Amino acid sequence: MARIKRGVNKNKRRKNILAQTKGYRFARSKKERTAKEAIFHAGSYAFRHRKTKKREFRNLWTLRINAEARRLGLSYSKLIGSLKKNNIGLDRKSLAALAKDYPQTFERVIKKFA
Repeated sequence: MARIKRGVNKNKRRKNILAQTKGYRFARSKKERTAKEAIFHAGSYAFRHRKTKKREFRNLWTLRINAEARRLGLSYSKLIGSLKKNNIGLDRKSLAALAKDYPQTFERVIKKFA
């Protein structure tokens, strides 16, 4: 039976792992074992932070809406409650964008429905 040499596959795998850790510092970008570990940790952090990002953005939107609503003499909860009561389908992301970038438009929306 012929001998099987695995050098090509091994080098290809190693090159792929090191390519994924390009830009990492010290041994994490140069040595295969630590690079593998770095990829594993990076993947778990990426998954966790994708979930956290959604939470943080919703908090930011709430904060922006509340700040603009307070300027107009309303609280956040009263504003959201009145929008729901009037069946206004604006989500917090678009309301926050209005509050930040177009305060006059936000004010008109609030005066009309709240």
